Amino acid sequence: MSSSITQAPPRRLGLMTLLMSGMGSVIGSGWLFGAYHAARIAGPASIISWIIGWAAVLVVALTYVEVATIFPKAGGPVRYLEFTHGSVVGYMAAWATWLSIVTVIPVEAEASVQYMASWKWPWAEHLFNVATGSLSTTGLALAAVLMLVYFALNFWGLSLFARSQNAITTFKILIPCFAVGSIVIAGFHQSNFTLVHHAFAPYGWAGPLTAVATAGIVFAYNGFQSPMHFAGEAKNPKRDLPLAIILTTLFAVILYIGLQVAFIGGVEPGALGKSGWHLNFSSPFAQLAIALNLNLLMMLLYLDAFVSPSGTGITYMGTTTRMLFAMSEHGHMPHKFQALHPRYHIPRPALWANLAVGFLFLYLFRGWGHLAGIISAATVITYLVGPMSAMSLRKIAPDAERPVRMGYLQILAPIAFAISSEVLYWSRWPLTGKVIIILLMGFVIYAYYQNKRGWNGFMRHLKASAWLLCYFLTMMLLSYIGSKEFGGLDILPFGYGMAVVALASVFFFYWGVNSAWRTPMLEEALKTPH
Repeated sequence: MSSSITQAPPRRLGLMTLLMSGMGSVIGSGWLFGAYHAARIAGPASIISWIIGWAAVLVVALTYVEVATIFPKAGGPVRYLEFTHGSVVGYMAAWATWLSIVTVIPVEAEASVQYMASWKWPWAEHLFNVATGSLSTTGLALAAVLMLVYFALNFWGLSLFARSQNAITTFKILIPCFAVGSIVIAGFHQSNFTLVHHAFAPYGWAGPLTAVATAGIVFAYNGFQSPMHFAGEAKNPKRDLPLAIILTTLFAVILYIGLQVAFIGGVEPGALGKSGWHLNFSSPFAQLAIALNLNLLMMLLYLDAFVSPSGTGITYMGTTTRMLFAMSEHGHMPHKFQALHPRYHIPRPALWANLAVGFLFLYLFRGWGHLAGIISAATVITYLVGPMSAMSLRKIAPDAERPVRMGYLQILAPIAFAISSEVLYWSRWPLTGKVIIILLMGFVIYAYYQNKRGWNGFMRHLKASAWLLCYFLTMMLLSYIGSKEFGGLDILPFGYGMAVVALASVFFFYWGVNSAWRTPMLEEALKTPH
């Protein structure tokens, strides 16, 4: 069928499917590699990294809840700041959100193939080069095939997606829990927690902070956003969205702390003698299982190395499709991305576009570690959307119907904004600068479509965006002159840099809130029944 229609997707998803989409997103390749990369950066203190990351994400998630229930639309987070600040800020937030999640699709495929490299067959050993951290040509081809599977499960409709997601997520929950229990029982070394340099934090206290931003911790927790992207298809968004978002974060922190503790205690103490926690694993938990003679766990891990990343890849193929659908409705992407298939109600042109972009990132970044840090830093920028849009709507649209009114928002919102800024600072220079420059390059696309629409009234939108542009430039400068522990010139020593970032972020937060205005798109959205 080549015919298509443009309309709102039907509301078919209940609480369980929304929750499964969130939990399925947080149990992706992050659980297979996150504990290993965090331990390399922070040693046993990486346990604290997961707690800090969870606290940061929870505060941000709470600010999202109120806005998500006001506007339960498909691809929700890419719309919110366009309602409150106009097209320039709205586009930048949408671009950052889409970019941070569409890149997850190839990284999940890479994770599966990277685990295959530890199989005991000659052909598998050549799939991944440990020294370079990159997939071989054959490995890239296998990853591309997995991406096609993610594509196919979304291509043939929401019901197929929901059925496959629920079954996959159930399996995904059981395997990491089994891994934690098996490793703790079979070979847990308490001495590992202070073995290297006789310290719980052998590489200093900047290590746990950097791990939050670059070891895949933010990347792992980011699944809390998935239910919001399906808000337009939720049966009861008032009740189900807040529950799905909060329960997803609670489940994630319990699981990941357990995995980190099991990994630290499961490493053979002798392996830490020469290089400390700077281990070289291609398949961390599988290699632990082999060392501990846990053959059943090893086989389950090899299987789950496909299931867990694939479940997340399937979910994110769907969520990014809804994002392009929303960006197209706002005039920032081709109009054809709004076209829904008449039978399956899927915006298939947007799905094809995400597949193409995923292939591009797969080719450019050929290993999990290469891409996870970039995704994490870009993801942090998207966290600014929740607190800014929630507080701005309180100011400019106090009359809006709020199915969920978050208490103490005037305190939570600036704290969430400041925490997000700190995590971006912890990402280390020059990664912070690179990610911000990539985001600013998105203005080329924005300018093209704005030119097609015309520049009438553009100055109002540009004025409302001044705070965000200045914020990006300031964060780049602070990262560059910040402490050496975070890759900077140490003009702002450790501690002082974080204090300056906190003060600057609060300043930009209130500047942003005072720049909000009742845009025509907001007026239209408030009149539209949900």
